[in-house]
Order: sequence, then structure tokens, then C-alpha cells
Amino acid sequence: MSRSRTPERIAETALALFNAFGEPNVTTNRIADELEISPGNLHYHFRTKQDLIDTLFSRFEHRMLELLGGDGIDEADVEDAWLFLHLVFENIAAYRFIYRDLNELCTRSRNLRRRIRAILKLSMRTASDLLAALERSGQLEAMALERESAVRNIVLISSYWIAFDQVMELDVEPRPDRAAIQVMSLVSPYLRGPAREQFEHLANAYR
Repeated sequence: MSRSRTPERIAETALALFNAFGEPNVTTNRIADELEISPGNLHYHFRTKQDLIDTLFSRFEHRMLELLGGDGIDEADVEDAWLFLHLVFENIAAYRFIYRDLNELCTRSRNLRRRIRAILKLSMRTASDLLAALERSGQLEAMALERESAVRNIVLISSYWIAFDQVMELDVEPRPDRAAIQVMSLVSPYLRGPAREQFEHLANAYR
């Protein structure tokens, strides 16, 4: 293994093991064994396990900020909303150990807790913008209280669907497409006209 590639190989292997077994159940020694390198070599590149977690979280965070950032959502239809959610859930699935062990990670690291809270707040803002865009185009009708409740539930389900699926369907890969439809079902009662039909078509396709 070339020295220049070693940090990346360590990060990739750690991510695979964290996702498969849960971060608390994976030691740096196990990661080193998987790579067939010495623990000392691993710690040369990542001094502590937390350094490794921070590196992986930064990659997850970067992609989430790409998806959730920007100047807001001016226009959207149901398919746009589904595609956006699918991309978000793909990223969550790729780094699913973060959400699977969310409370554990937040308890151990104030820095991660702060950054996760920022992502959750940004997720709520983006969900609110998405519903507002659907409403402006006449595809959604809901009272303010209903929209606020839907936004919170969207972020709630987005945050815990990995843990739920892990318990209900052991050894099954996450399904971002199905998760996106599950979240869209929260707002389906408020969809109007063709938007309702568009949702039903997507729901039948990805059930």
C-alpha cells in the first residue's frame, strides 16, 4: 500500500466497518487488521479514532451542505422534491453510521453535536422552502401549522429512518428511493391536482 494512498484506504475501510457494525463496535485495531497494516501505521495518519470519525463526518457534511445550501428554492414540482430527497438520503445512506449512532456521537463530541445541529436546522429550512415552492405553484395547500408540523416530521423521519430500517430489515441495504417516498407521503394529503397524481405514480414505482 503506497503511503500517499494509506489515509484514504484507512478512511474507506473505517467507513465500511462503521456502516456495517456501528462505530462503537469497531476499534482502530480492527480497522488496521482489515487493511493488514500495523496499528502504529494507522495512528501515524489518524492519531485517534475520533480524528478518523471527524474526517468521515467532514466528507458527509460537505455533501450535505452542497445539497442543502444555496439561495433557496424558487420553483419545484413533486418529482423535483423526490429527486432532492433521494440525493439527501443517498448521502445519509453512504455515511449511515452517523445517523445510526447519532446520540452516541453527539454525547462524545460537542463539536460534532454543534455541526449536526446546524445540519438539522438547515434541513428544516430547506424543507420549509421546498413546501413553500410547491404551495406557490398551486401544487400544495396547507395551513401554516400543518406546514410547520410537516417540516419537523420530514426532518425527524430523515434523521431516524436508517435506525428503523436497520431494526426492521437486518442485512438489507438502505433504500433512499423508498425513504424519499416515505417522506413525501407526509405531504401527500396536501397535494392538489396533477401533483397528487404525480406522487401516486412515484409511490407505485418505488414501493
